[in-house]
Amino acid sequence: MELIFYSLDKTIFYFLIFVVGYTLYLKIQRKKQTKTHIVIILIMVFYLMLLLSLTVFRGIYFPWDIKFYFYRPLEQINLQVLDETVKLSFAKSQLDFFYNSFGNILWFMPLGFLMKLLFKKRFSMIRIVLISLLLSLSIEGMQFVLWTGVADVDDVIFNTIGGFLGSSLALMFQQIFNNFTKRSD
Repeated sequence: MELIFYSLDKTIFYFLIFVVGYTLYLKIQRKKQTKTHIVIILIMVFYLMLLLSLTVFRGIYFPWDIKFYFYRPLEQINLQVLDETVKLSFAKSQLDFFYNSFGNILWFMPLGFLMKLLFKKRFSMIRIVLISLLLSLSIEGMQFVLWTGVADVDDVIFNTIGGFLGSSLALMFQQIFNNFTKRSD
C-alpha cells in the first residue's frame, strides 16, 4: 500500500500531462468518440501509468533520473518456474506469497478487462493474452535493466493469467449486458 501511495503523485502528474495532450489531439483531429470510449481510454492510461510506476519506475520521478545497469549478470534473472513462489508458500509470513501470486494476477486483470472493453471483437482472447505476456516480459526486462525490481518468470506467468482472467471477466459482463438489453427490448 505504501508503494501505491508514493506512486500516485507521479502517476497523477504524468496522467494530467496525457489528458492535456489527448484533449488537444482530439480537438486537432476533430475525432468524434463516445464519452464511454474516452473514459475507458483514460482509465486504461491511468492504470498503465500506475502499473509502470509501481513496477518499473520505483524511485524514479523524472525521465532524466533513469539509470541503466547493463552490466548486471543474467544469472540474476529467476528463470526457475514457480521456484520463488513455492519458497514463499513455506515462509512464515504468507503475505509475500499471496502478493507474489494473487497480487500479480490482480494487477493484470484490469489490462485484460479494459482491452476487451476497448477493442471488443477486434481483440481476441489469444491476442489479449499475448499482449499481457509481452507487457509482462517488458516490465521484467525493464526491472532488470533499471535495477528497480527482481526479474522473475513467475511474475510473467501470473501476470499473463491475470490478463486472461480480466478479459474473460469483461467477456462475461458483455454477454450479461447483451442478454439484459435484449430482454428489455
